[in-house]
Amino acid sequence: MTRKSGILADGAINKLYGDGKLLAARELDGDQIQPASLDLRLGTKAYRIRASFLPGRGNKVTTKLDRFKLHELDLREGAILETGCVYLVPLLESLALPQDIEASANPKSSTGRLDIFTRVIVDGSQAFDRIPAGYNGPLYLEISPSTFPVVVRTGSRLSQIRFRKGSSVLDDDALLALHKAETLVATSEPNIHNGGIGLSIDLTGDENGLVGYRGKRHTGLIDVDKKAAHVVLDFWEPIHNRGSGDLVLDPDEFYILVSQEAVHVPPKYAAEMVPFDPLVGEFRVHYAGFFDPGFGHVHAGGSGARGVLEVRSHEVPFILEHGQLVGRLIYEHMMERPDQLYGTDLGSNYQAQGLKLSKHFKS
Repeated sequence: MTRKSGILADGAINKLYGDGKLLAARELDGDQIQPASLDLRLGTKAYRIRASFLPGRGNKVTTKLDRFKLHELDLREGAILETGCVYLVPLLESLALPQDIEASANPKSSTGRLDIFTRVIVDGSQAFDRIPAGYNGPLYLEISPSTFPVVVRTGSRLSQIRFRKGSSVLDDDALLALHKAETLVATSEPNIHNGGIGLSIDLTGDENGLVGYRGKRHTGLIDVDKKAAHVVLDFWEPIHNRGSGDLVLDPDEFYILVSQEAVHVPPKYAAEMVPFDPLVGEFRVHYAGFFDPGFGHVHAGGSGARGVLEVRSHEVPFILEHGQLVGRLIYEHMMERPDQLYGTDLGSNYQAQGLKLSKHFKS
């Protein structure tokens, strides 16, 4: 049964493409459409720009790009994006959305776990990662690698987009009812507030006491399109539990940690993690916020899947303690059940995960 409002599922995204509401400079890749989102692909050129910007109402991105660009990179054979620099890339996809469909974007999981900060902008936009209903025009991706220099090329996928019709976010009462029926996070006492359900941090570690990883500085290159190509210790410093149950986050260092609770996204719902909540501390807990239908779902091979957190403290050192609340998951209705769920249907990289680095590293 199809709802009148909610997140568009894979079948509806495919129909947008077939109807010319979603356009692409070349045919979509066979695995580009996800259960509740579409992967976005880099185009043929990248522009190094002086600083991040928004075009503002009534302005085209290209107008400000002409003012702020420093030089141009050809992505057709691959190019290096350096840390500490900001780049803008026209994407292969563009939109001609109906007046009742809007969209939002987020970095892909693998992008967030490499500490690559990405945001989609569009003509006339006054906010990042938000595409208004009825938008007709190109898409651009701002990219800023923070820890590792990376190699990207035309067709690389760093971001993803969700399409939405009407209001679909569950309020506190609906969220509590769904949690009681489906166990959204593995706890008997869910922290539900302002339409979100809380996640806490695990600092006890695995059977070897491994709590997480901190990114090293001045490393080699990471190719974003190559799986299992890099040695973990060349890029990451393991962090182990030494009995204190806490961790001091150094300012502007990048950490990969994991939630204490397993996360479950039922097939008719999609979730997104709030990336920054000043009420729980001056740090960002998640760059890549989309959780697809089927994440952690038993019948999709996801029993016990926990949320991997990309953590960066701001301004001052911050002490995390085991079990401390670090973020919230917002749940939304799907308009209909996806044809394929995240997990075994798609051979997803992070189903049934615990603490796990991105797919680029050798296990």
